[in-house]
Amino acid sequence: MSIVRYDPFRDLRTLQEEVNRLFSNNLTHAFGEEGIGRGSWNPNVDIYENKEQIVLEAELPGMKREDFDLTIENNVITLRGERRFEKTNDTDNYHRVERSYGAFTRSFTLPPTVSGDGATAEYRNGVLRVTLPKREEAKARRIEVSGGEKTITAGDTQTKAKEAGGGA
Repeated sequence: MSIVRYDPFRDLRTLQEEVNRLFSNNLTHAFGEEGIGRGSWNPNVDIYENKEQIVLEAELPGMKREDFDLTIENNVITLRGERRFEKTNDTDNYHRVERSYGAFTRSFTLPPTVSGDGATAEYRNGVLRVTLPKREEAKARRIEVSGGEKTITAGDTQTKAKEAGGGA
């Protein structure tokens, strides 16, 4: 059996080589002939809910309605599209392009409390707003509690409960 000298930085060098390989191969594919990043853009999305519905709002600035597609399948809502770089004039010489362009896909799993059947979508001023109604069985409702001499409705004030219990 031979003795092998221990190198404490061997793993670190291996990691550095892997990271260098990753960036050298993938960054050359990310930039086209014009030097514009492609495929790295995802629209920002806000999702919130209230008593009646869940609302998804996606920012799609500078896009037309034909540039994206919205689908609901198997309780997953998917937004797909592409924001294209439109060079207005061949003589233009861009010094800096900071906006991202390319194809995107965003998918979100809907909770079981939401119904995709009554979904509505509206696109205005670069913002897509999708409204998904909640199912009837998921909405909050009042429950009547009866017993003894008086009926107490859940959510009534504490004083009524004291009166029904003989006051404490």
